[in-house]
Amino acid sequence: MSIAIAQPRHIFGVKPGVNGTICYHDEQTIVYPAGSNCILYNIDQKTQRFIPGTDKSDGMTCLAVSPNRRYVAIAEKGEKPTITVYDLHSLRKKKVLSCPDIVSAEYVSLAFSPDSKYLVAQGGKPDWTLLYWTWEKSKVMATAKTSNPQNTADIYQVSFNPQDNTQLCVVGNGIFKHFRYSEGNLKPFNFQKVEPQNYLCHAWVSEERVVVGTDSGKLMLFEAGELKTEISSGSHKDDSKDGDASAAQVGPPQITAIVAYSKGFASAYGQGTVHLFEKTDDKDFYKKTREIKVPADSNTTDPSKSQQQIIKCLTVSPSEETLVASTDFSQLYYLTLSSADLGKHGDQATFEVLAQAFHYGQIMGLDVCIRKPLMATASLDRSVRIWNYETCNLELYKEFAEEAYSIALHPSGLYILVGFSDKLRLMNVLIDDIRTFKEFTVRGCRECAFSNGGHYFAAVHGNVIQIYSTTTFENIANLKGHNGKVRSMVWSSDDSRIISCGMDGAVYEWEISTGKRQSEIVLKSCSYTGVAVAPDGKTTFAVGSDKTLKEIADSAITRAVPTGEMTLSNVALSHSGRMLFAGTVRGTLWSMKFPLTIPGEWQEHQGHSSMIIKMKIT
Repeated sequence: MSIAIAQPRHIFGVKPGVNGTICYHDEQTIVYPAGSNCILYNIDQKTQRFIPGTDKSDGMTCLAVSPNRRYVAIAEKGEKPTITVYDLHSLRKKKVLSCPDIVSAEYVSLAFSPDSKYLVAQGGKPDWTLLYWTWEKSKVMATAKTSNPQNTADIYQVSFNPQDNTQLCVVGNGIFKHFRYSEGNLKPFNFQKVEPQNYLCHAWVSEERVVVGTDSGKLMLFEAGELKTEISSGSHKDDSKDGDASAAQVGPPQITAIVAYSKGFASAYGQGTVHLFEKTDDKDFYKKTREIKVPADSNTTDPSKSQQQIIKCLTVSPSEETLVASTDFSQLYYLTLSSADLGKHGDQATFEVLAQAFHYGQIMGLDVCIRKPLMATASLDRSVRIWNYETCNLELYKEFAEEAYSIALHPSGLYILVGFSDKLRLMNVLIDDIRTFKEFTVRGCRECAFSNGGHYFAAVHGNVIQIYSTTTFENIANLKGHNGKVRSMVWSSDDSRIISCGMDGAVYEWEISTGKRQSEIVLKSCSYTGVAVAPDGKTTFAVGSDKTLKEIADSAITRAVPTGEMTLSNVALSHSGRMLFAGTVRGTLWSMKFPLTIPGEWQEHQGHSSMIIKMKIT
């Protein structure tokens, strides 16, 4: 039998911590990172195309789209950091750039020249080296050290003068520098004579002028390297005294992102706020015309919490119709700029959610519904979300007071079981709400599952698996035997048995009617994290810390397929029993040749940028 091919269909989420998180490809398409992929998302059609990360990379650190909108450059960290340039139309790889002279393991900022022929890449610590490439020839034209002489100042952003391929601007902590490229050198020029600040971001507003934002909320306008003026944000009130909404923010609001467009520029100011500035008749002056806020979220225990997000990146569409913002909570928002002109100046406007509201904490629990195209996720961000995998929409979500560790969807799709840090709750899934109707005293339940018929559910309480009736809520059995935490469990297709595995190296098979163990296989040298069972119930597959995939039948390991250097974290078998998939600690998905052979054969698919902890097959 051949290996099953897996292709990404939709990715829900945004990867935080990537510099230049969002860029426009064309008027309808934005480019952003998620997991180890770069996504081209069509806003109108709600469709996605994918550029997968490269093998062996340790994740994306920054990206940039060329001014002619034809290319995207993606920097990934690793032993030697690499930059890959892709064609945005064909999604084909054009060039892979790497430089042996750079000591840093990552690039922190990328920028294309105005004619899209050159690319600058700012390396990170310890050496903070700036590289100037003719990228189509894979040639480094020049390098420069951009930090202070001791290399202790962090650099945040590099950019090209929008009218000049040879002129660059670099900002960082106490660093504001212009560089000019000539004859194989990058030379600093236009030294500014101002008290150094922590310059967080900048944008060119003309050929000579740069607006720079600081961590103390200042907007500084430099012309030819000289400080022309400080632009007042003229906020309606001092945000730092704004009651609870700003309790998380200490000190003055920071300017965390700036984007320029033909009328002026937009800057992210403090928590959840963007200010629009427009040029005035006085050519030295910009006036604040609009304040835009992130909307309050009514699905949370604290609606104002969403307004405490910090906006990390701003971008404007090619026609300047739309402003898009991404936040440190992995959310995307947009505003139609033409609507921002309506009403009187200085008015407040509100962003709208772009695509849907994503998780911003680690997802701990995942389940799919048998009778409806639904999947449910539970996260450390305290939210529970119900997604439709046919329409790729978020149907429903709610944030709770406690962290959610596990989730199970009833076959009918009408109930969910959620393991919170304080209790296990059985909840009704309503049209517009998720409501608790029964609580069980199981604290921090990390695994729970409804039986295939939905009449029972199992919940892990420490080392014990508790079985309950879904109709009477009676605790009908307690399966005791594991000496360590139970990490995974699965019901047999006829619901007569449960197979479980744990940190103690045990894989047990339990009979529900008697609560007794039917078979066991214990391997103390392996901490198991994932288990799956064949549709006929005769064969079990388990993965754990010992870098093998085990096939178990009749209380014996019938095959142990070595997986090389890779630790598998989870395993899933299709309902036809003909396809086997494994998740890895690196976040890649393996589709295995099945039935298993020794040595095993598999195909690796790029997916997440960290460990896969849950997998389900619809």
